Amino acid sequence: MSAKKTFTVKVDVVEEGHATDATARLTIDGSELVGVGKARRNPEDPNRPMIGDELAIARALVVLARKLGEKVDEGIAAYEGHVVHVTI
Repeated sequence: MSAKKTFTVKVDVVEEGHATDATARLTIDGSELVGVGKARRNPEDPNRPMIGDELAIARALVVLARKLGEKVDEGIAAYEGHVVHVTI
């Protein structure tokens, strides 16, 4: 039997001057994982806000993925009784 599950990642982006901050949130198994990413535009570069948004979001998602991987490591280690590191 197959089961479909849906998880939603919420991403908030804040731009202030030349800096863009992104926060990605995932609630899973009753806990919230948070990844934060930042981008900063060189004042000499053209103003292309979407590029800063994309970079900050990508960085936040990478951090979130690492935290989710750590959660997997902890879950397997608790079952196996020794330290585990999965590759993501």
